[in-house]
Amino acid sequence: MPDIGTAPRSSSPQRLMSGWISRLDLALELGVTVETLHRWEKIRFGPPCVRAGRKIYYRRDAVQEWLMLQEAPAPRRAGSRR
Repeated sequence: MPDIGTAPRSSSPQRLMSGWISRLDLALELGVTVETLHRWEKIRFGPPCVRAGRKIYYRRDAVQEWLMLQEAPAPRRAGSRR
């Protein structure tokens, strides 16, 4: 007889924090320090983040969007016309 007081579990439950990355993990992936990410947050540079208590998290999709915006345009070749 199933327990009526509990919700059914799916075969592959989605984790609450899937799609999010911690400040430390992002710093490691970007090759910068945690302090750099903290400084970027203070000057409103870098990917958007959220606070959960003392922890800082970044949405992976937002980080990827921010990185794409950081791409420099292709340099123009000398002598080329528009």
